Amino acid sequence: MINIEENKQYRISFHHLGFRPFFLLGSLYAVITVLLWFLQYQLNLLFPSVDNLPVIYWHGHEMIFGYGMAVIAGFLLTAVRNWTNVQTLNGIPLLALALMWLLARLVAWVDHSAAIPVMALLDLGFGIFLCLALAHPVIKAKQWGQLGIIFAVMLIVLANLLFYTGMMGQISRGMELGLYAGIYFIIALILLMGRRVIPFFIEKGVDETIQIKNPLWLDNAGIVLMLGFIYLQVFTSYRPLASGLAFGLFLIHSWRLYIWHSKGIWQKPLLWILYIAYAFITLGFCLTGLSNLGYLNPMLALHTFGYGGMGLMTLGMMARVALGHTGRNVFDPPAVLKWIFALATAGALARVVLPALSPGLHAEWIGLSQLLWCLAFGLFTLVYSPMLIKPRVDGRYG
Repeated sequence: MINIEENKQYRISFHHLGFRPFFLLGSLYAVITVLLWFLQYQLNLLFPSVDNLPVIYWHGHEMIFGYGMAVIAGFLLTAVRNWTNVQTLNGIPLLALALMWLLARLVAWVDHSAAIPVMALLDLGFGIFLCLALAHPVIKAKQWGQLGIIFAVMLIVLANLLFYTGMMGQISRGMELGLYAGIYFIIALILLMGRRVIPFFIEKGVDETIQIKNPLWLDNAGIVLMLGFIYLQVFTSYRPLASGLAFGLFLIHSWRLYIWHSKGIWQKPLLWILYIAYAFITLGFCLTGLSNLGYLNPMLALHTFGYGGMGLMTLGMMARVALGHTGRNVFDPPAVLKWIFALATAGALARVVLPALSPGLHAEWIGLSQLLWCLAFGLFTLVYSPMLIKPRVDGRYG
């Protein structure tokens, strides 16, 4: 059982549960890092000073292992507490973990020969301690079925290790391989978690009564194809075979979108943002298959996963989890959310669709997508920061 005093009066609850510090830091960093990327990409003004870290790799690394891992940490530290009924990291240890994440981000701007190993030590240490913090309640509760989630997080940490070994010159193309492995492992984790929660959210959230069925064969096929796809796509040169698996994943998840669909979704911003994010991920598999065959710029496929899939899904999940776990009504979210989600969706379309339709304005479309991202996450941070810092509205711990 969770032995936490429930009726105490709290002034600040920033350290109570994982979603609070990590959602706040993650959303702030989403704005800051893309704004810096905008200044570098559009105006060539700013760039990290760490040796052997080209700015393009810094951008990819910080979106995947910086922003992405912050939201994953906040979500899973909160979800595992619910699943196991065992208190996850809180108080000073939680703040220490968040500080480790933050310091790893800051070291990228220190002009010193020791910056690389210190950055790697902090970043990988954060990932390892996160896995341990997630494993403890799962093992204590003997919920062995949850270990698959922790294993997926461990794979993301290993992808980050691969990135750093490449950064330090130990493995050829290590940075590139680490980034691709990282984004695909995060997409795999999103699909794994999405299979659990999105149908539940839809059933409980739409006005009509529906029951969504998820065929077991669809789950198993998706896992097998995803593992095969990641191996072939990242670690081999068998592009035609990887394309075949990508197209197979596109069909599987298209079918899942079909059986999950309900017209009531489009009346609920907290539902349609998750559905659209899942659709971007599904489209990403199709575009990856096409890019492998030489029909499409591979960066469009990659950003379909990153901006459209990971970006929209994490934004939607943060919005919902923060409401529910601060004692607010998830069925009556802030009215501004639909505009925040609309800005983020427009940004994803600007990054993926517009460059394909008008490649002559490629830089302009990227700039537009960067600004829309900053607006969406900036508004989210403005609206949600008080919720993440202040106590629950019901006065409980959490």
